Amino acid sequence: MRLVIQRVKEASVTINGSVHASIPQGMLILIGIEDADSREDIDWLVGKVMRLRIFDDADGVMNLPISEVFGADIMVVSQFTLMASTKKGNRPSYIRASRPEVAIPLYNQFVSVLSEQMGHDVKTGIFGADMKVSLINDGPVTIIIDSHLRE
Repeated sequence: MRLVIQRVKEASVTINGSVHASIPQGMLILIGIEDADSREDIDWLVGKVMRLRIFDDADGVMNLPISEVFGADIMVVSQFTLMASTKKGNRPSYIRASRPEVAIPLYNQFVSVLSEQMGHDVKTGIFGADMKVSLINDGPVTIIIDSHLRE
């Protein structure tokens, strides 16, 4: 499982011309899923997301996790292209990306566990939909975490 986490001042997902979900500030998380992913990957990644100290404290130092930032929220958007391989040629291969029958249950489980940790439902896009994602990246701060590259 691969996440791209962006600290945002605001983010929204538009589907078919109307806003489906939005957050005022917090994290926009793009998630890519492969067949080798499991509940263990979900638990590890949710723990990392919840403990990730990328928000400024009173001194302007990135020292706070999302749970300590008043009004901060999370939006999760599925993005199979995060699993792209560009080793050969110029056309990315998406063979590592899970098919919907595998990816959707893992995506839903990730969102559920993350919502449980946040204490409320996190916002989401719609899996497989043609989404327009808008954001104002704060910093900019962008972090990539791959559960298969744990050290």
